[in-house]
Amino acid sequence: MALHITDDTAADELLTENPLALLIGMLLDQQVAMETAFSGPLKIQQRVGTMDAATIAGYDPEAFTEAFKQTPAVHRYPGSMAGRVQALCEVIATEWDDDASQIWTKDSPDGATVLKRLKALPGFGDQKARIFLALLGKQYGFTGAGWREAAGAYGDEGSFRSVADITSPESLVKVREFKKSVKAAAKAPR
Repeated sequence: MALHITDDTAADELLTENPLALLIGMLLDQQVAMETAFSGPLKIQQRVGTMDAATIAGYDPEAFTEAFKQTPAVHRYPGSMAGRVQALCEVIATEWDDDASQIWTKDSPDGATVLKRLKALPGFGDQKARIFLALLGKQYGFTGAGWREAAGAYGDEGSFRSVADITSPESLVKVREFKKSVKAAAKAPR
C-alpha cells in the first residue's frame, strides 16, 4: 500500500510510512489545497528534524510557528495551525504512547470506535474524522468491522468525495469536480 495524495514522491512516502504524518496532513486539510495540506508533514519534518509526536509537542511554540512560516509556508494560517499540530501531537504523545497508529490498531477496534477516537482529537470534527476513517479503510489497510458505515458517504465504494478517494492525478480531478459541484449546489438559489 502506497499513498498518492500530493504528487510529491517524498511527501507521499512519508504519509505512507508514518501514521503521525498522515494524521497531521488530515489536520492541515482545511482552507488550503489537499496537496498543500498533505505535503505539510514533510515540510515540518525537514524544518524541525522529526516527525515524532512527543518532540513536536514539546517544541518551542514560537520556533515551531516560525518553521510553519518559512517559504513555502506549511499552511496559510501558520500560527493557528502550528498550535493545532502541537496540540494534536500532545494528545498522541500522552494518550496514545507516541504512536498515532494506536488510534486504529489498539485493541482491534471497529469502525465506530475509531471514529469516536478520531473525533476526540484536537482539530477533528465529525466530517474530518469520517474522511480520515474512510482514508484508513480505503487506502491504509484498516479493516475494522463497520468502517464504511461509520465513515458515512465518505466510505462509499467508487466515490470521489474526499482525499480518501485520491489514488492518482485522475482521481484528484474527480474529487475536485465533486467538491466544486457541492459548492455550486450550496450557492444555488432554492
